Amino acid sequence: MTGGALLVVGEVVTDVVVRHSRTPAHGTDTPASIRTLPGGAGANVACWAARSGCRDVRLLARAGAGSADWHADALRRAGVRPLLAVDEEVPTGTVVALVDPSAQRTFLTDAGAVLRLAPGDWSTPLLDGVARLHVSGYLLFAPTSRATALLAIREARRRGVPVSVDPASAGFLSELGAASFLDLVEGVDLLLPNADEARELTGLPDPADAAAKLSRHAGRVAVTLGDLGVLLAAGGAVTARVPAADVRDPVDSTGAGDAFTGGFLAALIAGADEAAAATEGCRAGAEAVSLVGGRPGPRP
Repeated sequence: MTGGALLVVGEVVTDVVVRHSRTPAHGTDTPASIRTLPGGAGANVACWAARSGCRDVRLLARAGAGSADWHADALRRAGVRPLLAVDEEVPTGTVVALVDPSAQRTFLTDAGAVLRLAPGDWSTPLLDGVARLHVSGYLLFAPTSRATALLAIREARRRGVPVSVDPASAGFLSELGAASFLDLVEGVDLLLPNADEARELTGLPDPADAAAKLSRHAGRVAVTLGDLGVLLAAGGAVTARVPAADVRDPVDSTGAGDAFTGGFLAALIAGADEAAAATEGCRAGAEAVSLVGGRPGPRP
């Protein structure tokens, strides 16, 4: 299917991005640049898909009442239609991203409302006109949001809508268990792990071997490798290696994988083949690394 909407079922999160120029000193002060920004893997994917040319991007997520309007406004400005369930009991999820001088990040996560996305927040008409459904794997790490994600996946399959899933977090995967996660996503059309997540899911140290193995659980697999590009796999074998785009001045790797996913899915919806779509995803990822936070800058 060429054209149509992208529906992302995922999360909005308030990101506190802390960029420090040296190792934090225990028990005292360390100079840092600190910004509070809208984020969340699902929301980031949606924003990058819009930035990459997808004209109808929708995000279903759950946000705390105190910041739901702020997040909705940010999504609209990015070209995304916000479908936010407002939680009156808990705040929006918050992530503190510690970004070191090499632009690598470490996350401290308070899920907040993210994992409270409930089956009642879902409705079948959300899929009307949708060419692809993308599900953030974070939702699979708690019972309530897992039930919602699986409901969306089942309904998309019933309608013949391709489904992609981002495994989201090697740390959370280790807690849930690789076998459990793979059972949940068995048969999805596209799985989008990074190298660490692919290793966690397969126990294989070589990303190429991991990609090939994972492609026996999903129709297609794209394993992101940072500055080494992307591996594509299908049917138990690697089918393509796509190089990364050049990054002149890396600033913050937060959201680079989300940017790849958004660019990749937007290109697939536009009719590109997988290798060309991966190239577009790599371009978006390179742009993301040059920005602070996980979202694209203002639209041209």
